[in-house]
Amino acid sequence: MTANYSFRNFYSIASLNAIQSPSKTIIYEEDLKISNSSFLAQVDTVASYLHSQGIGVGDKVAILMSNSWQYVVNIFAINKVGAVIVLINNFLKEDEIAYILNDSQSKMLFASAKFEKEVRDQLIKTELMKIVWVDGSPLENENHISYNKLINHPANQAPFADLPPSELAVIVYTSGTTGKPKGAMLSFSNILSNVNSCVAHLRVKHGKIPMVCYLPMFHAFTFTVTITLPIMSNSGLTIIRSIATKGDFAKLIKQVLVKRIPYFVGVPDVYSALAKAKLPWFFHWFHSVKGFISGAAPLAEETIRKFSASFKRGTLLQGYGISECSPVVSVNVPWANRIGSVGQALPTYEVECFDEDMNQVARGEIGEICVKGGCVMMGYYNRPEDTKEAIVNGWFKTGDIGKVDKDGYIFILDRKKDLIISKGMNIYPREIEELIYTNEKVNACAVVGLKDVEANETPVAYIELKEDVTATEAEIKDFLRANLAPFKQPRKVIFIDHLPRNATGKILKRELRELINKA
Repeated sequence: MTANYSFRNFYSIASLNAIQSPSKTIIYEEDLKISNSSFLAQVDTVASYLHSQGIGVGDKVAILMSNSWQYVVNIFAINKVGAVIVLINNFLKEDEIAYILNDSQSKMLFASAKFEKEVRDQLIKTELMKIVWVDGSPLENENHISYNKLINHPANQAPFADLPPSELAVIVYTSGTTGKPKGAMLSFSNILSNVNSCVAHLRVKHGKIPMVCYLPMFHAFTFTVTITLPIMSNSGLTIIRSIATKGDFAKLIKQVLVKRIPYFVGVPDVYSALAKAKLPWFFHWFHSVKGFISGAAPLAEETIRKFSASFKRGTLLQGYGISECSPVVSVNVPWANRIGSVGQALPTYEVECFDEDMNQVARGEIGEICVKGGCVMMGYYNRPEDTKEAIVNGWFKTGDIGKVDKDGYIFILDRKKDLIISKGMNIYPREIEELIYTNEKVNACAVVGLKDVEANETPVAYIELKEDVTATEAEIKDFLRANLAPFKQPRKVIFIDHLPRNATGKILKRELRELINKA
């Protein structure tokens, strides 16, 4: 049984939590504990400052920060005054950041001081009025404001813009696998739908799904599942600023154990590391994790095998999401996990496959995966033509190729743009990659298409080997030959020190395609 939420927007969540359980700790960060009443007071203070600077309904306020309690406060404060939250990937460079600030028409930016190099000149390159520096200000003047001074601003001076759930709340920029990134517009209703559906699907109760947040907060999955969900359900959020060192990793594991986390969320690289890590025996015996949920990128079957061999309690579960769907579409559950699948669609959502003409194909047949339901975005910001192309009759076209079986389990075969067509034959790179991953020398791999003068494509495999291991092209080809049809065999095997990845560990095939087709 789950709670019947009736929130209209983010600020109403913080308000109700403060009324119903003011002393309950809602945020943990290292030794810091923030109660619901303290959290609301911080939100009111920041909102008061925003209001004093003329920020109001419909204005865009961007966030480019490291994980922190201030990040969460800023989200709720921006929402209180009716402004729109613009989440920016903090791995981006100066010009990429400027593009998003200009495209979103952001008026103000909250930034961590560690990103000074990428941020300090944005007042010149964009229409920003002010930059508010969190955790230390590299410079201070009328346009560069220290967060420490901001939080001394008189609170409760900002009226609550109690906007309906259908209004635009957040803009999340896509990773830009082709061309410039696009801003996916998410209403509070989109996010509310996604949180409610996740809670129902995982069969958890109100107040019983605390989360540890260590993945970057700018990511749509982190924003919805590990920030909004635990606060909306008044369950508690533990913030880990990063897992850059073994010490950070130890902190993460400790918090999972101490906070009795029921669902741990991560990306494939995290589960690969966990499978290899020498964790204390008591963690394996006493953790409360029912499901280890993996998203953001495909999970290799070899990783599943190794993880399952190490973790006897708690099931590794694949899920599927996309920013334009707020973002969770489907996920396996511990009591009905189908390996190779990304699970069934969340409650109230529909997932089916369609052909090129948007005709629905039969269950079990391959097509483009499309999603319909309350999670589907409002559209792309200032891009009506792109929106019209992406959403057809309420169905969002994900760009992923796959199938849905008779029981509703979804199987992802590949990205539509990653499909390799060789002399009329469809080749799904993921099939080749899964086989390569079974080679014990391989740490990571990616298969892309090499075009010839006749626009035919042949597979090329990029391989990142494990540390202190060597291999030859002939060795890998021999390994693949016995298990792959001749037309699927990679023409080339290229060894690379580090495959290009985005912030969540997803391999950037666009960069590899550009590299191979220029060679």
